[in-house]
Amino acid sequence: MSTSSVSSIQTDSSSETHFKVVVISDNFEGIPLIKRHRLVNEVLKEELENGVHALSIVAKTQVQWEESGQHVSKSPPCRGGTGL
Repeated sequence: MSTSSVSSIQTDSSSETHFKVVVISDNFEGIPLIKRHRLVNEVLKEELENGVHALSIVAKTQVQWEESGQHVSKSPPCRGGTGL
């Protein structure tokens, strides 16, 4: 996957297993969100198999990124995987 911009943000300062990945690429044009996430997951496959507990993905085209005001929402706190 060729990208214009990729950023990784650690979302939980108490853990090294919670991340948000922001990928901005015009290659996403015309691709549904779920397929964009699958593409990012494939690129990160090895990392996901080795201790990533939580991953949030923002995958937008350059136009969508600019229209969003280049804003990335804060992730909710981890609830420990208890399903609560």
